Amino acid sequence: MKRPLFSCLAYLVLVLLSGLPAVGQQNAPDPYAPARKVIADRDTIVAPNGVQESYAVPIGGVKQWVFVRGQDKHNPILLFVHGGPASPMAPVSWMFQRPLEEYFTVVQFDQRAAGKTYAANDTTNLGKSIRIEQYVQDVIALTQRLRQRYGKQKVILMGHSWGTVVGMHAALQRPDLFYAYVGIGQVINAQDNERLSFAYALDRATRENNLEALRQLRSIAPYPGQQPITRERIIIARTWPQYYGGLSAYRSNSMYYFNAPLLSPAYTPAEVDAIDQGNGFTLGRILPELLRVDFKPVKTFPVPVFMFMGRHDYTTPSQPTASWLAQVKAPLKKGVWFENSAHLIPLEEPGKLLLTLVQEVRPLATGPARTPVKAK
Repeated sequence: MKRPLFSCLAYLVLVLLSGLPAVGQQNAPDPYAPARKVIADRDTIVAPNGVQESYAVPIGGVKQWVFVRGQDKHNPILLFVHGGPASPMAPVSWMFQRPLEEYFTVVQFDQRAAGKTYAANDTTNLGKSIRIEQYVQDVIALTQRLRQRYGKQKVILMGHSWGTVVGMHAALQRPDLFYAYVGIGQVINAQDNERLSFAYALDRATRENNLEALRQLRSIAPYPGQQPITRERIIIARTWPQYYGGLSAYRSNSMYYFNAPLLSPAYTPAEVDAIDQGNGFTLGRILPELLRVDFKPVKTFPVPVFMFMGRHDYTTPSQPTASWLAQVKAPLKKGVWFENSAHLIPLEEPGKLLLTLVQEVRPLATGPARTPVKAK
């Protein structure tokens, strides 16, 4: 398993060095099948007004898998745009999402070339569509489908890591579709992220006299510098910040996260393998464009904007997000610090995530009565 922003390469190094099989590549029989059945039973939505369905829909010429879950179909829709690129959150959501489903109809979807979507499509011509703008149009098209299918005027849009790049663009292009935008592990400027992440790792390695880390980090310094950001440089630049808790706070690794899809009732073992395959397919194609991402020139934002920032996040460092939020003009804006989180806020502080969404964001969609769109 590989995730989130650029961490896929660091995980690949871990697999190669340790000799461990990548997630989803274990030999039969499947040792996780009994546990998946228990989780599936526990996670079944039984409330009479609930919704629990997954389906593939054609979006942008690709069949994309959508997962919809909630205790009450009258609740507002929370559309989650996952990170990676191509690291779907749907097979991890069983660890944190259930409480959210009491207050929202939560929609996860596997983006083009991600997870079940990768497995369901012919990849012959898929590579040509791996562009940021295409992902943005996918989110807009999916949002319009959700409005019609579930009878909603708008949805709440929430992005994580790479998904914040897509989500920000979608909100800027079509603010009429969204009650609010929530960024988790927000990318503001990709080059700034690389620089701050590297500086953090170098500082920690220096203070702790980690000779191996220092040797590797100095071999790519200055980073990112003026040299091309190659795969080899990224591997080093991502490995050590994550070792020092920049992916999961206070942890030197995040295997609990990488292994979580093995227990997902939504995924077969073959579909878990497809996560790795899709991630490898996507990263090289999107990387040059991703490294040029820069939202610093955006001075006004058209919808209420919330930034959820991990205090220890050095995968997408939080300080650029806080600085951007301080100067942007928006109908409503709020930054929320998660003091015991790094990059994986939904898994590290799920209680605070729930409370913040319910108390701060949900009222924007449940205020004065609104005329619903007739469901089809």
